[in-house]
Parts: sequence; structure tokens; C-alpha cells
Amino acid sequence: MDSVISIRNLTKNYGKYRAIEDINLDVMRGEIFGYLGPNGAGKTTTIRTLLDFIRPTKGSVTVLDLDSRTDSRQIRKRIGYLPGDIGLYEKMTGRQLLKYIDGLRGGLDWHFVRQLTERFEANIDQPIRTLSRGNKQKIGLMQAFMHTPELIIMDEPTNGLDPLMQQEFYRLVEEMNKKGATIFISSHIVPEIERLCSKVGIIRKGKLVAVEEVEKLKEKAIRKITFVFDEPVSKEEFENLPGVRDIEVEGNALKCTIKGTVDALVKAAGMHKVIKIISADGNLEEIFLDFYAVGNK
Repeated sequence: MDSVISIRNLTKNYGKYRAIEDINLDVMRGEIFGYLGPNGAGKTTTIRTLLDFIRPTKGSVTVLDLDSRTDSRQIRKRIGYLPGDIGLYEKMTGRQLLKYIDGLRGGLDWHFVRQLTERFEANIDQPIRTLSRGNKQKIGLMQAFMHTPELIIMDEPTNGLDPLMQQEFYRLVEEMNKKGATIFISSHIVPEIERLCSKVGIIRKGKLVAVEEVEKLKEKAIRKITFVFDEPVSKEEFENLPGVRDIEVEGNALKCTIKGTVDALVKAAGMHKVIKIISADGNLEEIFLDFYAVGNK
């Protein structure tokens, strides 16, 4: 696979405040990539810089093999973009806005636009100023998807959407990806990233602290394990095992959490007759919170 977005040493300062620092990131063709971090972590600054809405203090970006600064107009013709703070022409209706954008781009498939309208249950014949936050978001999503771009960049895409529309959005993302689109989603909603993305980058205080495939990252999570034995066991047998903590013994059951390999724990448990094992795998949210807990200590 070749990279669709390539970011090198990207840094943006606002006076003495450093919004992002030395970001290095590649998003490969065909990926659904999640950019995860709380509000203020630097997600939006990264996106605005790679789209040349703001200029970096240092570093470089290529998008679709084009330079983000010198080729920004060509890049924008080939991508779909949904900003986190979307601003629409309030006096227009949704239909007028979509036709206006079509006039700028050309070649729009209006059959697909009608499909999007139905799927999102969007009201496109009412003045945008009269619409709710969620209905404005639907129009924003439609304009990002409607020309079936090869790269779609979205910042907090489900803001204002109700749960049913969120599920419809997820289905649309997966369909577009199967047709070949690369999708970059910036979000602070961990379950959303875990639901959609194959790879994730975690940003904390302007620095990229992890880039990993979601499944591999989840393997590093803390897991909760319960062993049920045929007789009581001693807590002391398990206390010094690598990665094992939060040990509780209740009757014939031993409960603990473990980070990393379970080999030593399983071998220790194997010294007794095991009746049942209950394991709860860690999730991306626990990993995300762990990164931020480490950073805030």
C-alpha cells in the first residue's frame, strides 16, 4: 500500500503555545484511520495544517502525493472534508448549498445525493438557519460524501447525530471504504474509533504518543481474569507474577488484572485444578485512558 497522507515533523506554534509538535504519521491507501484525543489535544490543528487552512511552523505534509501548500487547490478537488466547527450558508436551503458545491466541483451524481438524503432523513428544502444542530450535521456529511472522493477527512463527524443516524453513518463509512475510499476520522469518542477504524493514532498535548493497528493495541490492554478452582488457593502464590495486580481471593475464586503476557499466570494457575476461567479482554477506551493517566501523573 502507498501512503495517502504523509506527515513529517509537523509543528505548529501560536506564539509561545505549541499546539502540535513533531507529528510524524502515514495514512495508507484504503485504511479507515482514527485520530484519537480529547478536545484541545491538537487533532483539529493537525487537520487544518494538512489542508493548508493554516501554515505550519515546521514540517511538511503530502496528501495524495501532492504538497499540502503548493498543491492545496488540487488536493481539495479530490477530497471530501467535514470540519468539526462546520459553517454553512445559513440563508440557503440544503439543496441550494449542494447545487452550489456541485457548480464548483461539477460531475455530481444526483442519484447518489438522493440516496444520501433518504438514508440520513435529511431536510434539504428548508433554510439551513432553521435547522437543528443534528440536521445541519447531516448536510455537512452529505457534502463530504456526495462526490465519492478517494479521501474523506472528518473532524468529530457524529456531533449532533442521534444514535440511529450514527449507525447509518457507520454503515456509509464502511461502504465507501469497501469501494476504495481512504477515510481519516478525528474524534474524542473512543467507541466510535474502535467501531470503525483499523488503525489509530493517539495524540496527547500536541504529541503523537501511539500509532498502531487497533487489534494490536488492544492486545496491550489490561485484562480482567477470574479463575475458579476446585479448592481455595493462596493469594501469595500469585502476588509477584509479572503484570499481575489487583488480586482478590473469594472462596475458590481468584480475580486479578493483568497487563502483557499471561504465560506466568496460567502456569501458576495450572498448579491447581481449574474448574473455570473467565476473561474480559481490554478495550481501546482503557488503553486511551491509560495513555492519558500516564501523561498526567
